[in-house]
Amino acid sequence: MHPNDLLTLLQAIRDGGLSVEAGMERLRALPFEDVGVAMIDHHRELRQGAPEVIFGEGKSAGQIFTIVEKMAEKGSNVLVTRLAAEKAEPLLARFPDATYDTDARAFCLTQRPLEIATRGTVLVVCAGTSDLPVAREAAVTARMLGNPVEELVDVGVAGIHRLFARADKLREAAVVIVVAGMEGALPSVIGGLVAVPVIAVPTSVGYGAAFGGVAALLGMLNSCAGGVTVVNIDNGFGAAYAATRINRIIQP
Repeated sequence: MHPNDLLTLLQAIRDGGLSVEAGMERLRALPFEDVGVAMIDHHRELRQGAPEVIFGEGKSAGQIFTIVEKMAEKGSNVLVTRLAAEKAEPLLARFPDATYDTDARAFCLTQRPLEIATRGTVLVVCAGTSDLPVAREAAVTARMLGNPVEELVDVGVAGIHRLFARADKLREAAVVIVVAGMEGALPSVIGGLVAVPVIAVPTSVGYGAAFGGVAALLGMLNSCAGGVTVVNIDNGFGAAYAATRINRIIQP
């Protein structure tokens, strides 16, 4: 439930437009709803400022459909990450105004205008095109959480002049998410160029000794640039969520 919806409900009870009993029934479902396949946390938006996000991997199309429908009934905006295209099809048929980003594998249902509750722009920097699915997950998530978002793609260290050509974007950002595989060098470079928080996302892109992203992860954790924090391998969602929380407390 959105805070404004709760305020409207309480005002309706106060003004006599809704009985106390009816109000109690509405509030009863606030903490969570048991739908058999999931315990949906309708209270999360009140506690954390954003609705629960559905992780699509490992869930059946039917399970995801049930969860999305129940969240939609409450008027929530809905984000499903790591959603295979074939599982998105029944959702798009049911909710024709929704969108599906094939790169990010993300389903977005926007039922109320996204509130820009943050101070500045989140810049998502993608080292190589192979890292794009993770970078797009970060960008889509950050937008759904109410951030202005800009993206830079294919500006990795193998052609560092491409990054320097967009230095203005780095200077204008409030938070920078940097997505890179291979040896994971790009976050350290950017960390040495900006005075804002840098969130590094290692990806599983690379040849054998990349160890599925472990090499990039360890490289980022050992960054010599100050102000670089690191999330899990391929976790664009986690980076966007952290960036949102930082962005919300930045003073104008």
